[in-house]
Amino acid sequence: MASHVGVDVGGTFTDVVLLTDDGSLVTAKVPSTDDQSVGVMEGIEKACSEADLDPADLDAFSHAMTVSVNALLERDGAKTALVTTEGFRDVLEIRRQNRPSLYDLDADLPEPLVPRRRRFEVDERATTEGIERPVDADELRTLAGDIAAAEAESVAVSLLHAYAHPENEQAVADALREELDVPVSASHEVLAEFREYERTSTTAVDAYVTPAIDAYVGRLEERAGDAGVPTPRIMQSNGGIASAKTVREHAVTTALSGPAAGVVGAGATVQASESLRGLVTFDMGGTSSDVSLVRDGEVERTTDAEINGHPIRVPMVDVHTVGAGGGSVAWVDAGGALRVGPESSGANPGPASYGRGGEKPTVTDANVVLGYIGGDTALGGELSLDVDAAHDVLSELADEAGLDDALTAAQGVYRVANANMTRAIRTITVERGHDPRQFALVAFGGAGPMHAAALADDLGVETVVVPRACGVLSAYGLLAADEKHDSVRTVRTPLSEIDLDRVEAAYDDLRADVLADVEKSEEASVGRVADLRYAGQSFELSVPVDDEFDAEAVAERFTAAHEETYGYTLSDPVELVNLRSTATVERDSLDVTYEATDDPSRGTREAFFGFDGDGEFHETAVYDREAFAPGATFEGPAILEQNESTAVVPPEWSGEVDADGTVVLTKGGERR
Repeated sequence: MASHVGVDVGGTFTDVVLLTDDGSLVTAKVPSTDDQSVGVMEGIEKACSEADLDPADLDAFSHAMTVSVNALLERDGAKTALVTTEGFRDVLEIRRQNRPSLYDLDADLPEPLVPRRRRFEVDERATTEGIERPVDADELRTLAGDIAAAEAESVAVSLLHAYAHPENEQAVADALREELDVPVSASHEVLAEFREYERTSTTAVDAYVTPAIDAYVGRLEERAGDAGVPTPRIMQSNGGIASAKTVREHAVTTALSGPAAGVVGAGATVQASESLRGLVTFDMGGTSSDVSLVRDGEVERTTDAEINGHPIRVPMVDVHTVGAGGGSVAWVDAGGALRVGPESSGANPGPASYGRGGEKPTVTDANVVLGYIGGDTALGGELSLDVDAAHDVLSELADEAGLDDALTAAQGVYRVANANMTRAIRTITVERGHDPRQFALVAFGGAGPMHAAALADDLGVETVVVPRACGVLSAYGLLAADEKHDSVRTVRTPLSEIDLDRVEAAYDDLRADVLADVEKSEEASVGRVADLRYAGQSFELSVPVDDEFDAEAVAERFTAAHEETYGYTLSDPVELVNLRSTATVERDSLDVTYEATDDPSRGTREAFFGFDGDGEFHETAVYDREAFAPGATFEGPAILEQNESTAVVPPEWSGEVDADGTVVLTKGGERR
């Protein structure tokens, strides 16, 4: 077995998991750095040092990052130009007619990534039937000069109906690539799918983040090469990894790189626990919390995602994010109500308890006051805590909010943060027709296991799973992720009038497209999917397609999917909308060894439980999480500590350690 390192960059910490050739699992955390590649290499060096391994002896390196999403959230991506068909330069501004707040007449929409002064038009026209008016070569030369004069650092090209007939768009893209020394994103290459606004938005996002991704991955490749570390493989939003070269050419696919890795890691844990039917994954880091679903062993994916108000239609792991993390700042609004997030203290200075100059109260500080994190706890294995500083900032918050003391304020912060995360979980379960009580909750991230049992109580969930590498599960997921590549084509036609030759020809093109990005195509399997809807609907459902397109079988699958999703079916005609293909190269299953190391007991400390008016401090057993033997059991209240994370087990909950080191918590009875 080869040695493999996975590194995930978060807003506060950079997480590392190293699987050695003998099956040993080494984890590490280091503070994230402004240039993420610096922290990545520091993390690799730390993990290799603990494993007594030279970084140059690593066989594989997988990586998840936040470069794309940070650029979108902070709006510091490239100075982008947009080229559209004459008369359509304002599609990013017009958007859709749906309103972000139905009754708010003054609701602000996000500013387009491309301002109007850098949107350019070309005199051309394509329809769904073909090219009506080709582009003029002289106009393209003038266009290139205008874009250069605008000092654009990247260009997005999205022409009308280019998803169906891309000849004009290809001519524009080719001319600009020849004339300009900046990256050019063409919509038929980024997203060959109908819906003008979403296609243009996705292409603009790709152009907006491409320079940052290209520069970052280039720096990382250089630093890795200097250390003798293999070229990184990058996690994409779809839950699969790809080569560095591929993501530099398709930057938009990295928008949810880190959260996707965490869900994949949770899915790998599920496969080892056959008694669990489905999972709600709960990743609480320093800046935000991400929740998702794993059903029947499959990670839920979507093509209808939005980041900071910008639609992105490429396949993504279906993740819902809220601004509630360990570093989220607690504050009092104008009405005197206690709030948590979305502002975060970040890695520097961080929470007040980090002792780095932080002066604002955070969720982490509240957990310190409640006793869940002890004064002798070393976060990341090296960061000592300042308990007095946590009490000081919570006392100041209590004064501002009119509360009794620091403890009361800490209780409030903990409950408000939990309420935010509970709403997020209800969004992906109850609001989509799923009963959360039928799922187990997988808790990970540095702070996730600290809040998971309390969330489970609120949701009626009776099983909480805490993976062995819970504090760095996104990095662990990188070791388990398959290679994946997706492609889509719009082929709109009534299913009853399907042209099988046209459909199979489109699938052949899709197959060639996805296999072009696979390094070892002979090892890849190619799956086929179709998006369908009832005639007149504005949304589609995806169903699997066999090796030969069978319209009757596809219609039956669509009807069943519609019934399951919406609770009803119609007699209306069914329309085929999009064809999709995914190439997958499966990775070998992880073979991780786990053994107890010592007596797990670390003594006791006072921790607060009960938030319904009858709460009090309990003498709580503290355990070394990684010292538990397989099969060990324990009762709450308890606190399980490890370098990267802390799990809190309230009274009435109990735990059992699986053979692979996973801890399964259950409430008030036998393990399900």
